[in-house]
Amino acid sequence: MSTLAHTMMTSARSADSGLVGPGELDRYPYAETSASDRVANPSWEGADPELGRVGRRAAGSRGRGLHGQLVQQLGQMIVSGDLGADRPLVPEEIGHRFEVSRTVVRESLRVLEAKGLVSARPNVGTRVRPVSDWNLLDPDIIEWRAFGPQRDDQRRELSELRWTIEPLAARLAAGHDREDVQQRLSDLIEIMGHALGQGDTLTFSRADSEFHMLLIQVAGNRMLEHLSGIVSAALQVSGGPVTGCDRPSENSLALHARIVDALATGDGAAAEGAMRQLLTVHPEVERVVPAPREH
Repeated sequence: MSTLAHTMMTSARSADSGLVGPGELDRYPYAETSASDRVANPSWEGADPELGRVGRRAAGSRGRGLHGQLVQQLGQMIVSGDLGADRPLVPEEIGHRFEVSRTVVRESLRVLEAKGLVSARPNVGTRVRPVSDWNLLDPDIIEWRAFGPQRDDQRRELSELRWTIEPLAARLAAGHDREDVQQRLSDLIEIMGHALGQGDTLTFSRADSEFHMLLIQVAGNRMLEHLSGIVSAALQVSGGPVTGCDRPSENSLALHARIVDALATGDGAAAEGAMRQLLTVHPEVERVVPAPREH
């Protein structure tokens, strides 16, 4: 979990939230939900029936084994709406369905609880929480939303968020004379240029992601710095609306270079302007990111 996600999750938990503290899921036996709340035939249609077996024959999702796979599977099902708000999640049913141990289920539910997707309460059990309680800046939730039914809204919201954050970061970064950073940004542009010539979109996107995260990190604003992980997640799930970063091109490369040139001369306005151009949604996309209102 990113520092930002952890910080926001912690601050969001108030004393009257009703959430149990870390480790308290251990206190609940499997029979934590009343018989009337149990579903005779749980609706797991959206689940991967091979999850347990896949986990045994190959490395787990993101290198986290069965635990990571279960978090991924349940998270996707909650975010997609397959497991709706207030839906009871009975550990023994989950363990049986996915062929995983009680420990794996318990640890997975803890992770989902930290993301605001589920809550565990005495005499109530573990239930899915409404969207309003989710940590929408958590990179995993960003990814799950971006590839689920809410993909259009998620990508639009990410574009709007980036359009708010990154031009400011570019302006602030120009006020810090960091030759080492400027050299690294220049190196990344060179890598992107080579990748563009080779048609290597994966290398281009990786260098692009580092470019934008580094720019935010050197802006000198610690709160903005925490958002670098969100920008990284946004770049990884890009695909509509389409910004200048989403389609590798000579124009995109030139705008990146203009940002670095502006940093070298300490021209914050030029750096901000070049970043706005870079993040402008392509004209063929109907839903564009609006310019900020003039005050």
